Amino acid sequence: MGNQMQQQPFIFSNAWKHRLQRHGAFWVFWWLFQGFLYSFIPVNNGDSYWQNLEMAMLDSLIFMGAHIFLAYSLMYFVVPRFLLAQRYRATALWTAAFFIATAFFSVFLGNYVINPIRAWLANNGYVQSYFEKRPVLVFHSLLAGLRGGITIGGIAAAIKLMKYWYVKEQRNLQLQKENIAAQLQLLKAQVHPHFLFNTLNNIYSHTQNTAPVASRLITGLSDILRFVLYESSQPLVPLSKELKLMKDYINLEQVRYGNKLDLHIDLPAKTNELYIAPLLMLPLIENCFKHGASSMLEQPWISLQVILNDRQLQMKLLNGKANVMANTKDQPSGIGIQNVKKRLNLLYPGKHELMIDNEEDVFIVNLKMELEKKYFTEINSLNRSAIAHAW
Repeated sequence: MGNQMQQQPFIFSNAWKHRLQRHGAFWVFWWLFQGFLYSFIPVNNGDSYWQNLEMAMLDSLIFMGAHIFLAYSLMYFVVPRFLLAQRYRATALWTAAFFIATAFFSVFLGNYVINPIRAWLANNGYVQSYFEKRPVLVFHSLLAGLRGGITIGGIAAAIKLMKYWYVKEQRNLQLQKENIAAQLQLLKAQVHPHFLFNTLNNIYSHTQNTAPVASRLITGLSDILRFVLYESSQPLVPLSKELKLMKDYINLEQVRYGNKLDLHIDLPAKTNELYIAPLLMLPLIENCFKHGASSMLEQPWISLQVILNDRQLQMKLLNGKANVMANTKDQPSGIGIQNVKKRLNLLYPGKHELMIDNEEDVFIVNLKMELEKKYFTEINSLNRSAIAHAW
């Protein structure tokens, strides 16, 4: 998908420059098409075809205000919030409401903008004649307003949906490639899990009485390996398991420092059946120990806080670091963090916010994510938000 966007940025790029260009081209085409189409409608007013064409172009330009209102209401409100969420009754009701609102908007434009302009043009001799004043038939005006509105609304929604499905399919293909590459990398370094766990169990049984600390370490390591080998192959895992993995990893690392490490951990007791992509936050924890605590000779410290607000997860992670790291400011981008950024962009587009501050003596990570409940499928949860950036 990245290559396709680079080759055809006018169609696929989400940069404001290209979005404005393609939206502008779309509406210019629609204005010219409408004006040219309705210039052939006979008016019987004695004007030449070119005068009719000029009036049709003017009418088309003014009525485009109503069409823009309808098109963007459908593309950026109805489709992403209701249609893609499979709320079809709400989709039908909101669509009907916007169509009716567009029709009345067209009536207003026709009666209070276009008619006065036509009258002024006729009175000043720019056109040869002008229709007689007669009572406005609101019903006929509504039908006329709906005629163009239905057409442009359908075209806009169709373009939005086609672009969405194409982008989603490309994202799915990219995710499959990423998963295949990750599986191959895992296979290269993987010892047969049954052999590994049997060996750990044997070591655990020999150390349980003579070395209780080593016994706990082996248990924690076994839990981490089990998660990595079996759970991480799933697209989503319970948040509770991801948090337990983080705690197990922190407990293993903490043994290295003993009482020297000032560690503060605040994790939610209840996870409300929320699900998350596996191994998404662990690299951030690993980075704290690898580049923070391990480099500090005196008073290493780490602070981790995870807060849940309905379906929003907020993670704040801080760790101290030695002053010698100051020259790497603005370069907090190890392989682990780069992978986290890449996975967040692929799995949670438009549904996350990652802020990293690499200060002189502290490294700060703020992560906000919108997670999904158990009853959502991963297809809906990971792809639905992409519609907001699809056109």
